[in-house]
Amino acid sequence: MSTTVPDRDALAAEVQQLVDDKVASKLTAQDPTLWGPDAESEASIRLSWVGLAESSRPLVNEIVELRGLLAKDGLTHVVLAGMGGSSLAPEVICATAGKPLVTLDTTDPGQIRAALGDQLDRTVLVVSSKSGGTVETDSHRRAYAKAFRDEGLDPAKHIVVVTDPGSPLAKLAETEGYRKVFLADPNVGGRYSALTAFGLVPAGLAGVDIGALLDEAAAAAPGLAADDAGNPALVLGALLGLAQRAGAEKVVIADTGSGIKGFGDWAEQLIAESTGKQGTGILPVVVESPKAPGFADAGKDAVLASIGTDAGVVPASGFAFAISGPLGAQMLTWEYVIAVAGRELGINPFDQPDVESAKAATRKLLADTNNDGGDSSKGSGNSDGDDEQSKPGAAATVELDGITVSGSPEIVDGATDLATLLDNVVKAAPAAGYLAIQAYLDRLTDDAAPLRPLLAAKSGLQTTFGWGPRFLHSTGQYHKGGHPNGVFVQITGDSAEDLPIPEQPFTFGELQQAQARGDGSVLAEHGRPVVTLHLKDRTAGLDALARALS
Repeated sequence: MSTTVPDRDALAAEVQQLVDDKVASKLTAQDPTLWGPDAESEASIRLSWVGLAESSRPLVNEIVELRGLLAKDGLTHVVLAGMGGSSLAPEVICATAGKPLVTLDTTDPGQIRAALGDQLDRTVLVVSSKSGGTVETDSHRRAYAKAFRDEGLDPAKHIVVVTDPGSPLAKLAETEGYRKVFLADPNVGGRYSALTAFGLVPAGLAGVDIGALLDEAAAAAPGLAADDAGNPALVLGALLGLAQRAGAEKVVIADTGSGIKGFGDWAEQLIAESTGKQGTGILPVVVESPKAPGFADAGKDAVLASIGTDAGVVPASGFAFAISGPLGAQMLTWEYVIAVAGRELGINPFDQPDVESAKAATRKLLADTNNDGGDSSKGSGNSDGDDEQSKPGAAATVELDGITVSGSPEIVDGATDLATLLDNVVKAAPAAGYLAIQAYLDRLTDDAAPLRPLLAAKSGLQTTFGWGPRFLHSTGQYHKGGHPNGVFVQITGDSAEDLPIPEQPFTFGELQQAQARGDGSVLAEHGRPVVTLHLKDRTAGLDALARALS
């Protein structure tokens, strides 16, 4: 670990206070009083993650044994249906270990259809949901169960469940006789669950040495529990607190040769959902490399975080750090860091008060569509729908370069082409604000991610990118509850062919569009500028956007 700060004495004093308050040892002892009386009730049931390096050990043999039994039946193609904390960790674990895992954290009809058509007879579906009622995951389960039956396969033999004890999914799994049910520790929140069954079961079934992952975390645990000025959790938690109070409320994450694949995507949820509330927080900005826009050219509003070696860049804010180590150690360390940072910010790092609002808006839109007798053909696009973003007075709507644009009048009005529209997006952001691209598309085939560095370079502002709806279970909390200085660009698109959800009155296409519209309406209600770009032709539309930003 290395750190760069404007005032070393200030950092040392802040760390010493944490040492004197015995924050590290109290956290390890699962003391729920560390974040104040308002957080105590929630914290008291959310701290078991500190001991997972040991408490998860019994899972290892259980998972290895199941993997062997599945392999005997020819079930070696692992598909994970899960969102947020149920999918981000296992995806990083498998990618880092070089083990194949198909992650379904989407409602895009094309992406789901492609997964269903791949090695179905060899597939084991891991249905992973802490609450047991996640609409995306339940929809994936329904689609796979039907696909199995249609091919003459018994779904019960192909489905493994990970959930909390007593959840609706646990009860359903028992009724349906699914092959195996893993009950996770209920006293661990989703974004802290990397080393629980939610992270270990999919990764272990995919062939990862999860015992070694736990060993890595166990090796780091004593140092994180120590009330010592060299404890990285105390140092980095204090640094983030000092930086936030100095106006550097964003942390830009770049990999600098760590060997870990996709770590920023996991850390993004941990940071944003834990800290983004009560009008404050730390916004994670995951960039492509240390040379990408937003890192080396970061302004006074950003802390630079290097995963691996020190990038050697001193940002305008004066705050930077580098942290190295194997994946298991990194995960446990960052969980400690963000818990400490929550204390520094004076917030409860274990709740997510604004996540439910977008889900509620989505449910209402789906109910309204069903009650109006809407058909599934409307689910593949929103350009013709009588939705909240096309009602007179609520938003402006124009057609630009074959893209239907609707949203905040200050962005849409006066735009004559995509270039002027995007200029308006940038102008809508306050000084030291941020831009967020939210792509409700197929993340495997739609080349939308390159838009992030293009918009960042054009604007000079910190710019995030998220695939919808997975970011709703991640950075969505910060968007509504964090600093109110963001401008949001939604990208949706027509689908070549929609996909029904068995025994549901809506399709995947309708669900995907409702999620975008629902979140957009909630953002607008919070006073956040938002614009939706609906692509009738996804490839052509993305190309047009890239040209407008170049």
